[in-house]
Amino acid sequence: MTSRRQFFYQASGGFLGSALGGLWAQDRQAMFPRGVYQTEPKVKSVIYLFMCGGVSHIDTFDPKDRRWEGKLIDAIGFGDNQAAMQRPVIPCHRTFTRYGQSGIPVSDWFPHVGGVIDDIAVVRSMFCTEGNHIPAAIESATGHQGRLLDHPSLGGWVNYALGTANHNLPTFVNIGRSTSPVQLTGGYLGAEYSATPFQAGATPIPNLQPETPVGNAAQARRLETLANLNRGFREQYQTESALTARLRTYELAARMQLSAPEAVEFSQEPDHVKLLYGIDEKDTDDFGRQLLLARRLAERGVRFIQICHGGGGNGQWDSHGDMKGHAPLCRQTDKPIAGLIRDLKQRGMLDSTLVVWTSDFGRTPWSQNTIGRDHNPKGFTSWLAGGSVKGGTVHGNTDDVGYRAVEHPHYIADLQATVLHQLGLDAERMEVDIDGRPVRLVERFADPIYEILG
Repeated sequence: MTSRRQFFYQASGGFLGSALGGLWAQDRQAMFPRGVYQTEPKVKSVIYLFMCGGVSHIDTFDPKDRRWEGKLIDAIGFGDNQAAMQRPVIPCHRTFTRYGQSGIPVSDWFPHVGGVIDDIAVVRSMFCTEGNHIPAAIESATGHQGRLLDHPSLGGWVNYALGTANHNLPTFVNIGRSTSPVQLTGGYLGAEYSATPFQAGATPIPNLQPETPVGNAAQARRLETLANLNRGFREQYQTESALTARLRTYELAARMQLSAPEAVEFSQEPDHVKLLYGIDEKDTDDFGRQLLLARRLAERGVRFIQICHGGGGNGQWDSHGDMKGHAPLCRQTDKPIAGLIRDLKQRGMLDSTLVVWTSDFGRTPWSQNTIGRDHNPKGFTSWLAGGSVKGGTVHGNTDDVGYRAVEHPHYIADLQATVLHQLGLDAERMEVDIDGRPVRLVERFADPIYEILG
């Protein structure tokens, strides 16, 4: 293997295009002979929708009756000092409508998603341990509390375990601004398994194309010069993860110069498809383009497409002051999400594509002396569509006020285990050796949520 890698360096300087990409893939399989399915895969791609800031489950997918409004309830173990306290329940001003044959109630903030609820499995009993945004986003991304180890994100593990299905496009793509860079990381697996950032529009990957067009001959001379300058350096530091990642990134970039522009070109999409996603509409154009891009990437073999909505800082879904702050965010996402599910279904892709919707955590039944809601890691909602899940089902529940998961509670790592299971991977068997210590993808005893799987 060493002599072959030296041949790559000497022959190309890292810019051999698709042929070299194929050889690198062979090398990776030889180095990491774990890239085989452990069970029969149910899906080919995952589209992972992360709402940054903490969506209120009480106001969206987990309705509660109004008999507790204004009453004091125990909020034991909540807050920075974990002291016992009592807080008054604030009203939920949403109306819920039962949709589809399943009759699952959905908030008036998500009428379009309500229209596809028969394709969705709603899990109302998720919980995590972190009550602040960045730690919670990291826990959601990695399946682990804390940062004792540089754990990889779920997309990074999928990239590592399964590799690419399309050598001209990445395995793991991120669209939108995340809450934490850890949501994009390959962690201890290596930088080469991190997400490739994409964006909708004419420039899918920043800096992919030179500012000034360069002819083939001039480009060849540049690459030859670069190879001559870097050959010795690469040979000396060939085991460095970051340098290996940079090399593979450049190789992939060279291939994506041809493939990626076609993948993000929407001009051939029929008007009725663009309408599904709300493209060219004021509230939905941006997110609609991101989800249409996600569908086109899944169509072309990208395995894990993560889309972060409202990212940056604590996240736009962080509604402490007024729950009305959710309203514009729901308008931005509702129609595009439903359009994605309908589009996948009409193309025969929904069974082979798993759509996951989740957030940092939920929100409390009480406020912080306002008409908004506080962070709530003890109970919240995630949902899944397509990918052989049982659509039109509700699993689990929170208590009468929506504070704590009480019926079939599922730690956030169970959601990761479910995603992996549908990809044909067993979280219990996925571990690597770090300095002589076996390290797992997710916390031990995390299990797929079998009750929602077909």
